[in-house]
Amino acid sequence: MRPEQFSEALKEKGIELTNRQMEQFSVYFKTLVEWNEKMNLTAITDESEVYVKHFFDSISAAFNYNFNENKSLTVCDVGAGAGFPSIPLKICFPHIQVTIVDSLKKRIGFLEELADQLDLDGVAFYHDRAEQFGQNKSFRGQFDVVLARAVARMSVLSELCLPLVKKDGIFLVMKGAQAADELSDAERAIQVLGGKVEDAFTFSLPVEDSDRTIYHIRKLKNSPKKYPRKPGTPNKEPIM
Repeated sequence: MRPEQFSEALKEKGIELTNRQMEQFSVYFKTLVEWNEKMNLTAITDESEVYVKHFFDSISAAFNYNFNENKSLTVCDVGAGAGFPSIPLKICFPHIQVTIVDSLKKRIGFLEELADQLDLDGVAFYHDRAEQFGQNKSFRGQFDVVLARAVARMSVLSELCLPLVKKDGIFLVMKGAQAADELSDAERAIQVLGGKVEDAFTFSLPVEDSDRTIYHIRKLKNSPKKYPRKPGTPNKEPIM
């Protein structure tokens, strides 16, 4: 997917990018490739693949959720890695307030440099384990939207993410072909943590035609205080 195709494909979804936003994506790609030579950020470095598998895929979270509905929308991206999906979303929707947490300090360094290169404001970065971040009273139950993409199984993600979502907020889970199986395994965790699956949006990525599913999980009640458990436990002993 060339940049022009990327722009056109988003336009078909109702997202029209300005020249400035297209320039930001160009800088994002160049910065990603440059830093990837020094540290492992992504196995995907071909321009056309980055635009479809990282940029377009990230923005797909907005195809079935209105990021413009709330002009002071607070978004938390858990385990953002190289900034996906929150930084592409921030470029498209500059008004959203983005908080990114990642466990690797080097990645946080990249993201801070990237935000500077893209001239982004309203973005905060935290070097922390998601389990500890979710127990921090400054962040717990504070976000309108919490996002996670390709981080862990849904049963694990629910424990890491749902405690951060404010009551009546949304947890957007971005998954691939195994989404239905993961949801089945995660049903109890979602319920225990105060969530309920409200919607599912299934589609195929353009060009490569791979399957994607985004689940909207509504936070109905506060998560029990003991969750998330200590670092490593959710992955070793997921709620089943």
